[in-house]
Amino acid sequence: MANFKWDHLVHYMNDLDKPVELFKEYGLRASKGGAHKAWGTYNALSYFGLTYIEFLGIENLELAKATEHNVVVRDAVKALPDHEALSRVVLRTDDIEGAAALLKTAGLTLSPIIDGRRLDQEGRLIEWRMLTIDGDFQGLVYPFIIQWSGNDEKRLARLSASGVIRPHSSGQAAIAKAVFRVTDPIAVAAHWGALFQLPVIRADAEQAALKIGDQSFDFVQGDENQFKQVIIETDSAVLQGKTLRIGEGEYVFV
Repeated sequence: MANFKWDHLVHYMNDLDKPVELFKEYGLRASKGGAHKAWGTYNALSYFGLTYIEFLGIENLELAKATEHNVVVRDAVKALPDHEALSRVVLRTDDIEGAAALLKTAGLTLSPIIDGRRLDQEGRLIEWRMLTIDGDFQGLVYPFIIQWSGNDEKRLARLSASGVIRPHSSGQAAIAKAVFRVTDPIAVAAHWGALFQLPVIRADAEQAALKIGDQSFDFVQGDENQFKQVIIETDSAVLQGKTLRIGEGEYVFV
């Protein structure tokens, strides 16, 4: 049976140097990832263990416009250059076929399972499999699903040994929450919880939350129906209490 963990989040950006430099000013490590040559996109990444931030930009607009099935790229074309917004969260599974079957049973419209690949800055080939979910629930777009080769422990060891995952100079930091502003927090939490088999840990008219491992997805009342904030727990006295605004997204340090 498919199970889900929080793999990463996607934030659309026009200039990838901008978040890299802003993170550096805050003592956080971010670096260029590589290009998705088949899709016309490229990225910069900041890792907090295996959960990471992907700043995604368009490198080749014509290729991006021609991309089939990948709703994340299609949405990037719609959002940029005007809206440098947080796009969506990404769920990791070790059984993407099982995840596809589960979500199809729920009546969702899915892409085919897509083979993804890119070269990193050192020329190493990075490969994965993914599927995207069309549409939205009450205006909020769905996560997409990813499967990496190997288990989490081996992948963490490999990424650490290669220097992709390194400590942040500001101190310990971990992504704790994604915050979505939605018109009906209880309904969205119940819907996502049923789809992705995540327990509801809080539910009232103003706020509802789902537990995903040691992290959570928080749905708070608002009209945007959009991913708005990332909550990062840190032991840095310099960072605690600060909010870093990048485009239309906010990174809040607690």
